[in-house]
Amino acid sequence: MTNLTHPNSRLHLRRSRVERLVSPVSQFLATETASGVVLLISAVIALGWANSPWAAWYHAMLDHHIAISLGFWTLDEPLHFWVNDALMVFFFFLVGLEIKREVMIGELSERRRVIVPIVGALGGMIVPAAVFTLIVAGGEGQHGWGIPVATDIAFAAGVFTLAGSRVPFGLRVMLLALAIVDDIGGIAIIAIFYASELHVWALAAVTSILLACFLLRQSGIWYLPIYFVLGALGWMAMLESGVHPTILGVALGLLAPWRAWEPEHGFADRMHRLIERFHNAERRTNTDEEKVTVALELAREARDHVSPLDRLVRDLQPVVAFGIAPIFALVNAGVPVDPATLAGAVRSPVALGVFFGLLIGKPIGILAAVWLSVAFGARLPNGVGWAGILALGVVAGIGFTVALFVTELSYASATLVTDAKLGVIGASLVCGLLGFVALRFVFRNAPVLPEE
Repeated sequence: MTNLTHPNSRLHLRRSRVERLVSPVSQFLATETASGVVLLISAVIALGWANSPWAAWYHAMLDHHIAISLGFWTLDEPLHFWVNDALMVFFFFLVGLEIKREVMIGELSERRRVIVPIVGALGGMIVPAAVFTLIVAGGEGQHGWGIPVATDIAFAAGVFTLAGSRVPFGLRVMLLALAIVDDIGGIAIIAIFYASELHVWALAAVTSILLACFLLRQSGIWYLPIYFVLGALGWMAMLESGVHPTILGVALGLLAPWRAWEPEHGFADRMHRLIERFHNAERRTNTDEEKVTVALELAREARDHVSPLDRLVRDLQPVVAFGIAPIFALVNAGVPVDPATLAGAVRSPVALGVFFGLLIGKPIGILAAVWLSVAFGARLPNGVGWAGILALGVVAGIGFTVALFVTELSYASATLVTDAKLGVIGASLVCGLLGFVALRFVFRNAPVLPEE
């Protein structure tokens, strides 16, 4: 029987009670659908708040100014700026990390597996932009052609998960790879086409900081506070450069080391020897100091065996998925949906261009591009036919986070911003529902995949 008078026993009992309480929440947060659900809840709150009797409070919150002064540098901007231009740097930093991991060791590292997603993503970017351009036809909102280019991976992955385990694994992998390529294209569009007047001196400062980060990485120095300070200085310079500061986050993510410091060979043996030393220390008396030393060596050995890139992705994913992205949705999804605004959006070329760019352009572009790649010798994933590719294209029409982000970069007019956001929200909702129904119908007779 356990001696509950022992301090360690009481601590273990308290921890087990806490784990029983939080385990269901932890399991939910670990699922693919969780981030999409939280993002959806945040967007619904923003819409409800912006159309409630307390709408003035919502807009006052967005316009509330926050100032930072370092003596030599002062910045006084509204909350909307701090979310879109500061917090979203971490979002795009995570995107950069995931792009590098997929390119180096993931789904984009093998040429034979990457052709179809790359070509499909290109079609899924070009055709929506073309549909938008045709509908807007040179009007005042033509600069927003980049809005329907993006796919929201959190919502898309959530729809795939809700569609059930009959959806082939190869199609799920293709969605991930396609979304990564889509992110690369979206980042390039933001950097090239949504930059303001460029300032060479600021770009030179940013380049110098990135070079310093690269040299530190090559020297084996991986002390996060140093990189955080350099990143903050780079962000300050990026604000003056004319290029959106979130691009700095992507660049820093691509610089993260993807190899562990310690070689994989012999890791198990080294850990075994340290565990033996710990057991030997336990058998002796008055050896707490030696046990602590060995335990710290075990922790350091395990940490050095995981690459900085993997550690950063693991640490940042929950912060971005359940913190930054929902805050972004709360700040940007609050648009009026009164009858007059909706009537104006229905007649607005911008809203229609975004809506049909995502709803029609995405699936047609992906389907046509994948068909072209197959015609030249590429192969579809196992168990996936053309109906499955079309269903994937419909789900890829869910363009929420990055689409709203590009909307803010595209327009200064509040009316155009509202029209574009209504197009994004409407198309994402319709694509999500249609994509779910399409996946369930197409793979209704497919074998159930193992949960693993």
